[in-house]
Amino acid sequence: MSFNFYDASIPLFVRGLHNLSAILAKAETYAQARGIDPAVLIGSRLAPDMFPLSRQIQIATDTAKGCAARLAGIEIPAFEDTESTFDELQQRIAKTIAFIETVKPQHMEAAAQREIQLKLRGREVTFTAQAYLFTFVIPNFYFHMTTAYGILRHNGVELGKTDYLGNLLS
Repeated sequence: MSFNFYDASIPLFVRGLHNLSAILAKAETYAQARGIDPAVLIGSRLAPDMFPLSRQIQIATDTAKGCAARLAGIEIPAFEDTESTFDELQQRIAKTIAFIETVKPQHMEAAAQREIQLKLRGREVTFTAQAYLFTFVIPNFYFHMTTAYGILRHNGVELGKTDYLGNLLS
């Protein structure tokens, strides 16, 4: 049985992004119920040298769409990184899900033969497709999802592990 890049990536991203969307919806409800300016949560960060919530969402979505496109050998859609409201962040997540759902298993059949080149911290890094997926993309995607969760939880949004994991039966 050969390795299936589609099954190891696309369903994982779709599920994670749906969970992230639900987490953001809870944060918006929390802000409304407590009279908190949404910009406070969207601009919050866990540490002074970390990106705020909005950037965590942007990077998580960029990671998912970039991976899907690179493994399929298609162009990565560009998003502006200007989201500053819950609605705009939700739209970004929805656009990302819509894009990655256009990638089908047959689009990734040649992924194993691809080398993925990225510019990271000012230098070129070349990955095999499998190393790119498992050593860079998946850890990066979950890091930014977890950080977004942590920012909101730290700010009092009532979230639990089941919010992060989502419906385990789907």
